[in-house]
Amino acid sequence: MEPEGSTEAPAAANLAQTAALKLSQMSERTKQLGTAIQDPDRQRRIILVIVCVALLLDNMLYMVIVPIIPDYLAELQHEAEHARPAAAAAPSLLSNFTNGTTVPRVSKSNFDLQIGVLFASKAILQLLVNPLSGTFIDRVGYDVPLFIGLAVMFLSTLIFAFAENYATLFLARSMQGVGSAFADTAGIALIADTYTEERERSRALGIALAFISFGSLVAPPFGGVLYQFAGKRVPFLVLACVCLTDGIMCLAVLKPFSKKERANMPVGTPIYKLMFDPYIAVVAGALTTCNIPLAFLEPTIANWMEETMHASEWEIGLTWFPAFFPHVLGVYLTVKLAEKYPNLQWFYGAIGMVFIGASSCTVPACKNFGQLMLPLCGICFGIALVDTALLPTLGFLVDVRHVSVYGSVYAIADISYCVAYAMGPVVAGQIVHDLGFVQLNLGMGLANVLYAPALILLRKVSQMKPSFSERNMLLEDGPTGLYDTIKMEDREKRRKGLCTTIDENGVETFARRSVSEEESSGGEYA
Repeated sequence: MEPEGSTEAPAAANLAQTAALKLSQMSERTKQLGTAIQDPDRQRRIILVIVCVALLLDNMLYMVIVPIIPDYLAELQHEAEHARPAAAAAPSLLSNFTNGTTVPRVSKSNFDLQIGVLFASKAILQLLVNPLSGTFIDRVGYDVPLFIGLAVMFLSTLIFAFAENYATLFLARSMQGVGSAFADTAGIALIADTYTEERERSRALGIALAFISFGSLVAPPFGGVLYQFAGKRVPFLVLACVCLTDGIMCLAVLKPFSKKERANMPVGTPIYKLMFDPYIAVVAGALTTCNIPLAFLEPTIANWMEETMHASEWEIGLTWFPAFFPHVLGVYLTVKLAEKYPNLQWFYGAIGMVFIGASSCTVPACKNFGQLMLPLCGICFGIALVDTALLPTLGFLVDVRHVSVYGSVYAIADISYCVAYAMGPVVAGQIVHDLGFVQLNLGMGLANVLYAPALILLRKVSQMKPSFSERNMLLEDGPTGLYDTIKMEDREKRRKGLCTTIDENGVETFARRSVSEEESSGGEYA
C-alpha cells in the first residue's frame, strides 16, 4: 500500500501543469484579441459598434420612461393622498402635486405640466450644453467626450432606477441630457472622422440612424412590459448594464486617456461661424422641421386616439413600433441611392420632407388603429430619407468649406433635433388645446412641404472643391506635428493604393489594395 503523500504529490503537479497550460492559452488568446483589435478595418467596425450601442442606449432611455413615469408618479400621488390627507390644502406646487381631492383641477393641471417639463428637460439641457460640448470635442478629440457621456448616462440611469420622488427623477432626466450632449455628438463626429470616404460615411451613418430609430421605437414596449411584470427598477438596471458594457469597450478599444497626439490636433472652426454658413444653416433647418411632427405627435397622439377611436392601452403602446420598419427601409434606400447618385443628396432630403408633410396632413383623417399606421409609417420613412441624406452632407461641408474637425458641426445637428424635442412636450399640448389636433397636423405638414424647396440650395454642394483648410496645408506646407504627420502618411498611402495591416508580431506593414477595393472607396472627396 502506497503512502498517502506519494499520491498527493503527482496530483498537485498535474494540477499546476493544467493551470499553467490554461494561463498560457488565455495569454495567447488575449494577444490574438489585441492584434485583432489593432487591425484598422476591425477597429473601425468596433468603433461603429460602440457608437451605435451608445446611440441605442440614449434613445431607449429617452423613450423608456413614456409608459413608466406617468403611472409611477400617479401611484406616488395616490400614496401621498392616503398618507397625508391633512396636507391637501397646502398652497405650494408640491402640495398641489400630491393633492387630488381638495383642488382636483389644479392638481391635474400641475400633474400634466410636471410630466411635460420632466419629458422636455432632457432635450432642453442637451440643447444648452451642445454648444459647449461641440467646442470641447473639437479641442480634445472624440474619445474622451464619448466616455464622459457614457459615464454620465450610466449615473443617470442608476438614479432613474432608485428615484422615489419627482425631484430625483428630474435630476436623472436632466443628467441624461448632459450625457447625451457629449455621447451623441462625439459618437456621430467619431463616425464621420473614422469613415472619411463619402460612400462609407453614408453607410456608417445610416447604420447609426437605424440604431437610433430602433431604440426610440422599441423602448416603450420594452419599458412597459418590464415595468408591469418586474417593477420600475428592472428596465433601468438593464440599460445601466448595457451602458457599463459599452463604457468598458470604449476604454479597451479607444483608450481615451492614453493618447499623446491630442495637442497637435488642428483647431476646428468655431461653432458660431459654422452656424452662419448658409449651407449648414439650410441643413440644420431641415433637420429641425422634419423632426417636428414626430416630436409634437408623441405627447399628443395618445389622448387623441382615446378620444376619437377609443384605442386600448396596447394599441397606444404599439403606436410607433410598426414605423421602425419603414424607417430602416428609408435608411437602406437612401444609402443605396447615394452610392449610385451622390450628387442628389439634396433631392432625397426634399422628397423625404414632402413625404413627412403629406403624411402629417392625413393623420387626423384616420378613424382606427390600422389606418393610423400608414401616415405614421410615412412620417418615419420621410425622416429616414432626410436624416440619412443630410447628416453626411454636414461632414462633407466641413471637409470642403472649413477644417475637417466634426465636433461643432454635429453639435449643430444635435441642437436641431433638440429644438424640436424640447418644444414638443411643452408647446404641442397647448396648440392642441387652443387650435385643435387637426390644425396642429396641418401646420406641421405645411411647414415641411414649404421648406422642401429650400434644399435646392444644396444642389451644387457635391461639386465643391476643398477649401484652403487643414488638409491643403498638410499637402503644401508639409507636416508640422505628430497629428499632421499621421494624416499626411495616411493620405499618401491611400493615393498610392496602399493599406496598412498588422501582422501576427504586431508590426505595421503595407499592402497594395485590390482594384475593386480602390474603385469602391473612390476619391477622398465625392
